[in-house]
Amino acid sequence: MIESFSSRAVRMARRLWRFGHAGLLAAGMAALFYFAGGFERPVAATDAVPVAMDEARALSREMMQAGDWLSRRYKVSAVAIEPALRAAEDSGRRFGVDPMLLVAMMAVESSFNPFAESPVGAQGLMQVIPRYHMDKIGRDAGKDALFDPERNVRVGAQVLREGLRRYGSLQTALQYYGGALDDPGAAYANRVMTMKQRLTAAGRKAGAV
Repeated sequence: MIESFSSRAVRMARRLWRFGHAGLLAAGMAALFYFAGGFERPVAATDAVPVAMDEARALSREMMQAGDWLSRRYKVSAVAIEPALRAAEDSGRRFGVDPMLLVAMMAVESSFNPFAESPVGAQGLMQVIPRYHMDKIGRDAGKDALFDPERNVRVGAQVLREGLRRYGSLQTALQYYGGALDDPGAAYANRVMTMKQRLTAAGRKAGAV
């Protein structure tokens, strides 16, 4: 009779227990499961912690409902939009800007296409132009770094905060972000604020149910 893998595994483990230390036993069992196809590679603690934290962090109720509204409006899966919304909440807290405002900017800038690229080179969800913001992106970042939603929203939030500090006015900061400081009608800022009002209303309506 052919000896089963489980029987061989138990027998080998017993030998390791008799002749080795606990660390050797752990290594031996890891090797057994590795070659049996139990896993592709050992998962380090540093690999597991960020994923667990990310999975445990839930969107606010208001943001979830705003996401549902956006999904219907832009005909994009709510699952696909969620990373952008999560990035907005994280960067909003980190840089002291309204997360819903960041979401409104994404809607205006890219309609939630993380791979959007304009003729002038603006990239990603918040249409950041790399050559103007390498200090925020990171000099060692790859040329496609801004197509990562988390990095893109983080950099966009920093640019908006920079405008707020420089000009002291949200409207002017938005015009700065949109590259339209010389527009007396503040069309870009008005579009973003109108979208933010719609998102906020969608979130509040659901919260009142």
